[in-house]
Amino acid sequence: MMRSRQIKEILIRYVFFLLAFISIAILAMILFFLVREGVPVFDEVSVKNFFLGKYWYPTADPPDFGILPLILASLMVTGISAAISIPLGVMTAIYLAEIATPRVKEVAKPMVEMLASLPSVVIGFFGMVVVAPFLQDVFEIPTGLNLLNASLMLAFMSVPTITTISEDAIASVAPELKEASLALGATHWESIIRVIMPASLSGVSTGIILGMSRAIGETMVVLMVAGGAAMIPGSVFDPCRPMPASIAAEMAEAPFRSEHYYALFAIGLVLFIFTLMFNFIADYISHKHRQVGAATL
Repeated sequence: MMRSRQIKEILIRYVFFLLAFISIAILAMILFFLVREGVPVFDEVSVKNFFLGKYWYPTADPPDFGILPLILASLMVTGISAAISIPLGVMTAIYLAEIATPRVKEVAKPMVEMLASLPSVVIGFFGMVVVAPFLQDVFEIPTGLNLLNASLMLAFMSVPTITTISEDAIASVAPELKEASLALGATHWESIIRVIMPASLSGVSTGIILGMSRAIGETMVVLMVAGGAAMIPGSVFDPCRPMPASIAAEMAEAPFRSEHYYALFAIGLVLFIFTLMFNFIADYISHKHRQVGAATL
């Protein structure tokens, strides 16, 4: 019986190792493919001109492959959406975990989680049909398809991810910590701010980073509502074109193995690196605060 159990444990260990190895191998193959198809563009354009060039005209003669407007558009859209979604997501998570009654939580939490499953094309369609005319009328601007619209829609997409992960992290804090804080005379709000939130900071930070990773890599929403202009935006009301939108809009028209084709894959490589950095930051923050919390306890 003991030997049979040991064999099962060994098999389970190897199965999990195989699954983890397959995941890492797939990631490595994706990276290899992006490097193989993206690096050749630097035979035609210098690294400096590619990253700092202000003009993206891949079909001009000669073509311009400057992706600075695309990078700035991605960073600005992600930054504004973060400024909107992080407070909303974290405060909603605090409300659901610590303030809402059980009956309200039973209704509100499934609704928030259901928002995360909405197809991005539906959110983009909502931005085009409802939000764009609203922004155009309220601010009296030529078009409602702009950086602000894209930021609002990405924030709408990020809030459910941030809320769900943060609420789980807050709810998993040991109740003894809260009870000890209340016993020492702290109010409910003081306990939330000074005890519960620091103890759950690892999970909350992870939820924020993952929500922002989804925002910076989103394609369909920014393709539909950002305006599609490959220019450096001067204000939130200017149209823009983030990196994912350029890839989605132009890949089908780029001749195979052409300069334009290689440039789009190079953009994909940059986007891959950005997303990878977000996930590394999430892992670092999660590990750091988990260690601090364990040492405190």
